[in-house]
Amino acid sequence: MNEPSRRGRAGSALNASIVRNSIPSAVDAMVLNIRGLISDGGLGVGDSLPTERELCERFQASRNTVREAMRIMKAYGIVSVRPKIGAIIVDDRMERALDLFSFNTLEISRRTFDDIQGFRKLIEVGSVDAIFDQMRPDDIAEMRSINAQMRAAGSIEEASEMDFHFHLRLVSILENRAVCDVYRIMKPVIIRIMERAKQLQDFTVDTYDQHAAVVDALAIRDRIRYQYALQSHLQVGITTFENTQDMAPA
Repeated sequence: MNEPSRRGRAGSALNASIVRNSIPSAVDAMVLNIRGLISDGGLGVGDSLPTERELCERFQASRNTVREAMRIMKAYGIVSVRPKIGAIIVDDRMERALDLFSFNTLEISRRTFDDIQGFRKLIEVGSVDAIFDQMRPDDIAEMRSINAQMRAAGSIEEASEMDFHFHLRLVSILENRAVCDVYRIMKPVIIRIMERAKQLQDFTVDTYDQHAAVVDALAIRDRIRYQYALQSHLQVGITTFENTQDMAPA
């Protein structure tokens, strides 16, 4: 076979592979069909989906394809399959995300610390102008109250919970539900980082004083002081995490 023929045949095989990979599987297509059925039909939480048999007939699909698609929808927290009732539309997506993010939080590497705290800096420190523009006196008062509750905590675990609440209250000033939702999803890892940091310092004094410095800067609207206090606070505990790489499977 000459060189042009070989190249032509290889090119045809590559194009065929691209086409195959770009075509959704029967299960993927069924998931899209069900999602379209929900949106186009104006269905909401609590509404019932058609029966398995009806879905098979409507979309000309096998029973196994429909069942696998429903399993995926259930895993995403979009539907709940109940005995004698069938598939009901739910909204458990946040709970599913929380479950996924809760895995593997006992051992956190230095890279994970850098990634999580770096993200928090982008939000808590980087949004300084929006926070200063939108904050109100009751925001300051509530953050001081939360900080006082943290100082009175009886354990590192309880103090870390209040520490997280303090920072969640801070980002809530932005009035952005997506940001608050992301913080809640990240809570297991953030709490773990906070617990490590509190093993190095007295949360009734050190962490309390760091929080107080952040709130004081907010109260007098000193951007530079606020950013310095918060960045310093977020870096506490970095030495407790090993400087290892998160290895992903090849």
